[in-house]
This record gives sequence, structure tokens and C-alpha cells, in this order.
Amino acid sequence: MDIVNAMTVDVEDYFQVSAFANSIKPEDWSSHSLRVERNTHQLLDLFDDNEVKCTFFCLGWVAERTPALIAEIQQRGHEVACHGYSHQLIYNQTPEVFREETLRAKQILEDIVARPVRGYRAASYSITRRSLWALDILAEAGFEYDSSIFPVRHDRYGIPDSPEYPYELTTPAGHKLVEFPLSTAKYAGYKLPIAGGGYFRLYPYWLSRAGLRQINRKQKAFIFYLHPWEIDPQQPRIEAGWFSRFRHYNNLHKCETRLQQLMTDFRFSTVEHILQSQGLLAA
Repeated sequence: MDIVNAMTVDVEDYFQVSAFANSIKPEDWSSHSLRVERNTHQLLDLFDDNEVKCTFFCLGWVAERTPALIAEIQQRGHEVACHGYSHQLIYNQTPEVFREETLRAKQILEDIVARPVRGYRAASYSITRRSLWALDILAEAGFEYDSSIFPVRHDRYGIPDSPEYPYELTTPAGHKLVEFPLSTAKYAGYKLPIAGGGYFRLYPYWLSRAGLRQINRKQKAFIFYLHPWEIDPQQPRIEAGWFSRFRHYNNLHKCETRLQQLMTDFRFSTVEHILQSQGLLAA
């Protein structure tokens, strides 16, 4: 198959994930060992080895502390996009707090890379029907595309009946924004999340590959995501509920090998490149 798909990385550290939000507060993040630089460098080397270009959705908190890492991502030919500042669920924030954090994160990244940051992805895909107001703030902030809407049912995110492939949406206030939704596949009438992350670690590799091939057979590009901590099985263990621990630690030791196979089985580029090739973003 000759379809080029979007490879993305959400640049955050192991102690910042939503699964551990009840165990670790943002004000305590600085007390934990920072492993995101090492893990992101490992991903950069993997992508170089496989001639893959990627979109890195970078957390503002991380960028503030590791500006050289963000600069290196761009220098190595990848796209730098925004993952917000403090990795909070948008529907738990006020519009005022969300606007302040989003503008802060965008400015941090643009100061480092010296070019406009065009793309945004919400923490834990938390643009849902409860937080569609966030799309207006993104458009007003100058973002051109978003990749936060997961067209599935889930306890933390999802708009099940939203479009499955890239499209231009109209925000509640009438702004235009391109959306690259997270990828799903259909099995026996059920819409299965297949875009990566914990699903990529949970499913056997053959199931992920089959679902992604299903999308390419329709002549559509899929979007894949993972996090730097997902290739770090030696990361410190956090005390949390069993389900949160399962979501986070399941099959960490298999992720890098599966990622390598994925880059052998499919072609990848940045979100910006894919959306430009579809005429949804200007060059």
C-alpha cells in the first residue's frame, strides 16, 4: 500500500499522564525524575533509522524545561505542535484557564522553533461535547488544525458520531479549523480505536496492523500516536489503582519492537504534510 500516514508523538513524561492524576499533582511534578529527554531522543533515533518524519505534540511544561530537545526535534526535520501546557483535561478547566495555558504553551514553543505552531492536541483527547468551546479558543489562538477528537465511546474522551477522517469543521462561534480525528477500524459493526498508545500495547500486533490496513485499503490515511514513556519499561512505578496501572504499564516492554515493525509495514510523515497533500492546509 502506498498511502502515507501520520506518525505522532505526545511529548510528556510518565508522571504527567491522566491515569495518575489522582496520585500525582502538577505541583509535585518537579520532584520526579525527568525521563522524557532520554526517551524522546531514542524515538528520534528510531525515526532517523527508518526515514520517518513525525509530528511531536509537545507539552509546554516539558518545553520550558528542555528547550534544546524541542529545537532538536525541529532540526531533525520533524514538526513541532502543541499539547497544551499542564496536561489537564479540558472539560475540567474553565475557558479562561484553558485559554491562558494554551497561549502560554504556544508561545513557549514558537519562541524555541521560531516559526508558527500550526497544530494542537488536547490532553487525553479531552475535546468532547462538554468542551467544544475549546475549538473556538484554538482557532482564535491561531492554530490551523486540531487532533483531539476520538470518534469512539470511552470513559474519558470521545465523540462517537463525529467524522472518522480529516475534515474542516466549524467551531461553535463560526471559526474554521481542520480536524484530524484519531483512527478507528470497524469489526462486526463495532468501531474499534486503533490509533496507537495503550491500544497498540494491549492488542496483539496483528490486530493493530489489520485495523490500520483496513483504513489504507479505503485509500485513507490513518493517524498513529504514542508517548516517549511507552518505550521505557524501566520507568519508576507509580502507586495508583489497578486499572490505571494496567493502562499505563501493560506491555511497555513490547512497544518499541512493535513500533519498529509498524514503520516497516506502513509509510509515515507529519500531520502537516498529510493535511497539505489533502488540500486541507496551505503549504
